[in-house]
Amino acid sequence: MAKTNYTFEKRQKELAKKKKQEEKRLKKAASQGGQPVDGALQDDTPQPPVDGATAI
Repeated sequence: MAKTNYTFEKRQKELAKKKKQEEKRLKKAASQGGQPVDGALQDDTPQPPVDGATAI
């Protein structure tokens, strides 16, 4: 009889758990009006000038 590969089963369980957490995080972010959870800037956010010049 073949031995059970417990490390494979554990890894698959961990991957399923991470996938579920990621889906939950995305769903929560979408319900908050699309606010980025990880603090990343959105494309429509105005950026400050790099050279110190004032933008008018």
